[in-house]
Amino acid sequence: MMKFLVSDILPFGISSGQQTVADCIKEQLALADRVDIAVGYVSRAALMELDQLVSAGKIRHICLTIGMYYIEGMPERSYHTAMQINQRWQEAGIGEIRIVKPFKYHGKIYVFCHGKQPAAAIVGSANLGVLKPEASNRRQYESALFLTESEPLAEFAAHIALLNEPRCSDNIAAITDMPLVREMNTALSGLELVAQLPPSNVEFYKSCPSIFSFVLPLKVPCAAERHMDDGKHYTKSNINVCYAAPRNKRKSRDWYETQLTVGADVYRREGYPAKNQPFFVITDDGYYFKAHTTSDNNKQFSAVGDELIMGRWLKGRLAAAGLVCPVNDTQRDTERAGMITQEMLWEYGCNALIFKNTGQTALDADGIPLPVWFLSFAQQEDE
Repeated sequence: MMKFLVSDILPFGISSGQQTVADCIKEQLALADRVDIAVGYVSRAALMELDQLVSAGKIRHICLTIGMYYIEGMPERSYHTAMQINQRWQEAGIGEIRIVKPFKYHGKIYVFCHGKQPAAAIVGSANLGVLKPEASNRRQYESALFLTESEPLAEFAAHIALLNEPRCSDNIAAITDMPLVREMNTALSGLELVAQLPPSNVEFYKSCPSIFSFVLPLKVPCAAERHMDDGKHYTKSNINVCYAAPRNKRKSRDWYETQLTVGADVYRREGYPAKNQPFFVITDDGYYFKAHTTSDNNKQFSAVGDELIMGRWLKGRLAAAGLVCPVNDTQRDTERAGMITQEMLWEYGCNALIFKNTGQTALDADGIPLPVWFLSFAQQEDE
């Protein structure tokens, strides 16, 4: 049997008796007990959809092989989601997600087995994103062939088996040198007190010799500790202060609220900014705003004019990476799903802020020259 699969997109639409590529994939996932997929690209939404379909079906083995990212770089939201799903599949003993390494693989093959024998395959233009269309591919037309003949099925199955040999691919968790494409942090978009700089300017300040440099560790709980003492102890964490008692009992603290509290070993050192003396901050991802140090012993480090800016920069990056979802009402987040944990920072690859004086100055709105500091979200090296 051979059937032509299409997309249901106007002006073509879909004719009587036709089936969409996505519907056919979902139908076969529900029938199969073993599935092998090889595609060029995936999306976070499609990965999550596939994981749900696998959980809902009777699949005892699943292998997803992704072909383009080792050389091109993988979007970080998709990467972190793939890592989490891969871990679940491996712990359940049902499968894995693999990455092709020696070349860019652009094929799109879906093989469905009943028992150990291939029963059907879908071959065509559709990457995994067809399972859950988003704005970028909603009007992207796909076509494919659905096949059940034994001879081509055996060839497709053998092809994927070759692709999954160690010489061609590896489990995604074993790959440490695949480049990641950082997602845009939109939490700062449109804020009057924040500007964006072109990459060339960011690179200039990044390369400036350090006049003074400080490491600001981010103190957060591990996932298992989020509920210790009702989580109250960890609301004192500089990132998770949004879970502290609200200032107004009728209104929760904003999830983006942070208090970057600096230890005495830092603020007592030569060169640390004096209390209430403003300076400009340029972040490693190109944002530009005014900041200052406040409180006793100038131990609080925050943006000027908007206490949420620092949290929007820092926590917004973790949200953009798909590691946490912003919480609308922190008082109602009894599971503390929005609490930043050590595991999140570890997965993101950053656990501290690196704060350096560039030796440069810039004029503020009143024409006053202010020092320019460069702020990086980075990994603190073990001492």
